[in-house]
Formats: sequence, C-alpha cells, structure tokens
Amino acid sequence: MATPIQEKAHKLASLHESGDLIVMPTVWDVWSAQLAADAGFQALTIGSHPVANAVGKPDGEHQDQQHYFAIARAIAAAVDIPVSLDVESGLGLEPYELVAKVLEAGVVGVNIEDVVHSENNRVRTLEEQANYIAGVRKAADEAGVELVINGRTDAMAWGVEGPYKVEDPVAEALARSLAMEKAGARSVYPVSLKTADQVRALTEKLTVPVNVTVDPVAGHPAGATLAELKELGVRRVSYGPKWQMALEAPAKEMLAAWL
Repeated sequence: MATPIQEKAHKLASLHESGDLIVMPTVWDVWSAQLAADAGFQALTIGSHPVANAVGKPDGEHQDQQHYFAIARAIAAAVDIPVSLDVESGLGLEPYELVAKVLEAGVVGVNIEDVVHSENNRVRTLEEQANYIAGVRKAADEAGVELVINGRTDAMAWGVEGPYKVEDPVAEALARSLAMEKAGARSVYPVSLKTADQVRALTEKLTVPVNVTVDPVAGHPAGATLAELKELGVRRVSYGPKWQMALEAPAKEMLAAWL
C-alpha cells in the first residue's frame, strides 16, 4: 500500500506526464498556499525568493536551512495537494541528504538550478548539473518516491546580462535542458525566455514539460494567456516572486486609506 508521500508524488508525476499545461502557483507561507489550494489549483511550488522576502533575508541560499525546511513542512501539511520546493542549487547538500530532508518535509518535487549562489554564484558545468540531478533521481527512486525534479538553467540570463557569457544562449539552454531531462528531470525550467521563438526552440525538442514564469496579472512576454502559452508548447507555469509582488500595490492602496 502506498504511503501518503508516495501518493502525492505519484499525483504530481502524473500531472507532468498528462500532456496538459499545469499551473503551479508559487507560494511562500501557509496563508498563500491555502489561498491557492482553495482556488482550485492541483499543485503548488514554494519559491526561495518569495520566502526570502517574507522572512527578510536575501535570496540566493542565504536563508537558514532548518527554518526554510520548517516553512516547507508547514505548507505541505496545510494543503492536500502536492507541493514542490525550490532548493536553489541543492542548498549545499549531497543528493541523498537533500532527498531525505525534502521527503521528511512532505514535499514531492524540487526545483534545482545550475548557479551555486553559496559559492560566489559559480555556474555548474552541463555535466555537473546533470550528474547532480541524476544523483537526486537515484536517491528518490531508491526511496520509492516519484519525486518530480524541475531542472533549472539560467543560460538565457547569462547570455543577456550575466557574468557567464555564451555565444548562443538559446542553444545553451536547450543543451542543458536536454541533459537534465536525460538525467531524470520530469520538467525543465530555462528561465528568462522572452519570445515565442525562444519558447518553441525548447518545447519542440523536449519531451518533458517546459516551465515558464508568468506574472499572474500581465502574463508572459511570449504569450500573455494560458491558451497562448499552451499553443507554444508550454506545459508548466509558475509565478516565481511575481504573485507576491503583484499584491504590493493593492495592499499599499488599501492601507493608505487609513493613514
């Protein structure tokens, strides 16, 4: 008989294998998680950036690890739907350590990026990132849990403005995404895709869902609506810190009336 964590992991994995577009609102505390769950979403992701904003810490592996996992544990326990956790580049943990902590928190997905912020923003090589993801996949499989790994690459950002320049950012993002898919990622997250052509360059070559970040108010530059993104082949959507940020203006207006 499957355990509750196995059941939630299977549900999240099945959503990724369904061929449908999944919207996973990015949450930062129990309140935001329950709000999104009550709205009817089928899965959530916890973002390190909005959590950092909520606790007054800078993003980029600067949060207290124990506190961060405690927040994840509280969120996962507060909702009945699967929850994924942004673990940045792995929070300095070896794959087996990471999987143990994630599963103990009741989380059934992870977002793993290829920039190691705790090491002066060092960029992992393609092979190093793929090997880390393969290690996480192996650890989760041995635990009997269909953990959903969302493999993130910042290659598009490096080509535009980052310290690590590449001649063809789209090609680099695709190569890294393909390597992460082969290593066991059940979705990939090439951040900073801006145009429809850039999105298609990845969705047409990958079999796992491609994740894009949207602003829940303004949408995405390549496709402002869910229908447009689905037409481009996008199969996973998250908000990053954009939902949290979108709440600032109306909240300030509401409070200003009482000054």
